[in-house]
Amino acid sequence: MKESQKESLVELPKVVLENIEKVAQKKKLTKEQKELLRREVEKVYMKQRIEPGEAIGIIASQSISEPATQMTMKTFHFAGSAGIKITQGLPRLIEIFDAKREPETPMMTIYLNKEYNNAESAEKFAEEIVERKIVNIVKNVSINLNEGVIEIELSDRKREGTVIKSIKDSLKNVNVRTRGEKIVVAPKEELSIKDLQKLRNEILKIKISGIKGIENAVVRMEGNDWIITTIGSNLADILKLKEVDERRTVTNDIHETAKVLGIEAARNLIIGEATKTLQEQGLDVDVRHVMLVSDIMCFSGEVRPIGRYGVAGSKTSILARAAFEETIKHLVRASIRNESDDLNGIFENVMIGQVIPSGTGMFDLIANFPEEKKEE
Repeated sequence: MKESQKESLVELPKVVLENIEKVAQKKKLTKEQKELLRREVEKVYMKQRIEPGEAIGIIASQSISEPATQMTMKTFHFAGSAGIKITQGLPRLIEIFDAKREPETPMMTIYLNKEYNNAESAEKFAEEIVERKIVNIVKNVSINLNEGVIEIELSDRKREGTVIKSIKDSLKNVNVRTRGEKIVVAPKEELSIKDLQKLRNEILKIKISGIKGIENAVVRMEGNDWIITTIGSNLADILKLKEVDERRTVTNDIHETAKVLGIEAARNLIIGEATKTLQEQGLDVDVRHVMLVSDIMCFSGEVRPIGRYGVAGSKTSILARAAFEETIKHLVRASIRNESDDLNGIFENVMIGQVIPSGTGMFDLIANFPEEKKEE
């Protein structure tokens, strides 16, 4: 069979054919040029396919972890004028695949809508979203033991009304009043010195403006867009603001993304963050390996880590779980529960010396040999 006939037997996915059609119309290609484009796409498509029985899990794990061993163990980057160190390199990769509930450096990249996409609006917006607490604007805070009250002196008296309202909204068991240049917070019940100190600390942590969790914001220009990078993350509240372009605004917090935007968005974030982390270190890893890992982490409907409490720990095979971590625990538990292992995976078959169900080991070969003539 000729090569052209072989290529014509390839069935491209519908979405790929539609994209070829769009490109042909946009570029105004002739019938021959369109056919040539289709054949080139077919060649690339065939190269990306995987043989039946390929051990894609092993290959993906090797393809990611081998380059990752070349990464710098401790890599941090200081975010512009904010002076905050951002986790990169191997620590960030571990964060992603361990699906940590709270990243060491939670960050957001905020894009603005067209009407607010200018330097002045971006600077103003960045200033407004940074969380301000009472501790940021006080000049002096003291505990008056004679009266059993807390006295607050502000550095800016224009904020007095806002501070009083915030304290009243946050704390219900106190009375708030002004005395000269000070705000006096009096508990409704008599408190001990220790409880007064706790109350003082609670007051200082009360938010008076901005978005909760946003510690700092840096404005920068990228292409034609003014982008705001924040230290701290609060995706749900940021997306409610009219200035924000909700289609492009992202956070590096995987669990927050899953909660606000859904599991598919979390999957895409894992792919994007892992790929970006590897590329920053100059490592070239095929995105399909990262996609496979992110699919495994998210296919159950929630984000699970790669580890004993996630993907590896939930394998059906007892021997595969035991081979990973906590060997004795898994074997003892299986014996108590009278569990059995069907030996369907790779690890367990390697352990007992059987042919693995992968590659040619996936198939049973049945041969029908002709009968030999008996010699007289």
